[in-house]
Amino acid sequence: MKRKLLSLALCLSLMATMVVGCGKTKETATTDSETKEETAQEETTTEETKGDTYKVYLITMDQMDQHWVNVDAGAKKAAGEAGNVDYKWLAPDVKDDAKQIECINNAVAGGANAILLAANGPDAVTSALEEAESAGVKIVYVDSAADYPAIQTLATDNEAAGKTAGTEMLKALETAGVKEGKIGIVNVNAATASCVARENGFRSAFEGTAFELLETQYGDGDAAKSKDIAANYITSGVVGIFGANEGSTVGIGNAIQEAGDTIVGVGFDKSDTILDLIKNGYLLATMAQNPDVMGYEGMKTAVNALSGADTGAETVDTGVSVITKEGL
Repeated sequence: MKRKLLSLALCLSLMATMVVGCGKTKETATTDSETKEETAQEETTTEETKGDTYKVYLITMDQMDQHWVNVDAGAKKAAGEAGNVDYKWLAPDVKDDAKQIECINNAVAGGANAILLAANGPDAVTSALEEAESAGVKIVYVDSAADYPAIQTLATDNEAAGKTAGTEMLKALETAGVKEGKIGIVNVNAATASCVARENGFRSAFEGTAFELLETQYGDGDAAKSKDIAANYITSGVVGIFGANEGSTVGIGNAIQEAGDTIVGVGFDKSDTILDLIKNGYLLATMAQNPDVMGYEGMKTAVNALSGADTGAETVDTGVSVITKEGL
């Protein structure tokens, strides 16, 4: 009898162990399944969070000016903050319409989703931009626009800034007791809209005065060419010279320094060389733009356009400030 009871007890114990064991196995299987499901959901969420990666190109007039380096710095900063931008800067070695068109075509061929463009001329790149837009590329202008529709233009109010430059020169001449005389103008070319607007604004500041503004000479934004032009102006007896961009401004400053004459030089853009020329008294002032803002805000606009977000106003004035020796 005792043996039967012992045998029955052993059987009951074994059955209990088996039930508990199956329960653990089932619980483990369920947990593994749920874990896999949760992991899959997390991976899907991560992919959705990543979103699309956009290819955005900055194409400037050239690579010579520090101005464009600063535009690039602003665009690069905004691209880094966005986190989903494959960013590249392309530019001709010199200001040349054909070379800039080649840059636009290369960007499109490289899979660009958007292009930040500082147009060398208003009309030359039209066909290239039409092809880019047909390929689905978004266009944003920084510094200088072309005569072709774009999402936004971020630039200085160039005509207003040019008038400010003229006013600064006029005040300096009048303070020095000079109330008449010839004034030279060194510009980039006759096609670059931003620089043409600066010249128009500069000329408007002298309307109604006794000063004679001479025929504009073009140096392609090259400092050496601009220096030669300015030297010829100095030989002809000018009392002031205006430079419409960085290279032009460096050129007139160097020419004034070399001539050793008391001539009022006023220009555009900010670079270490220009600031040194102002500090040493060879230039009166320069109209300092905000190229980093153009690049930074331009990149943000491009990303917003590509993601379907609001891009704001069609035209954004990025501002300008007057830098003189007193402000250094």
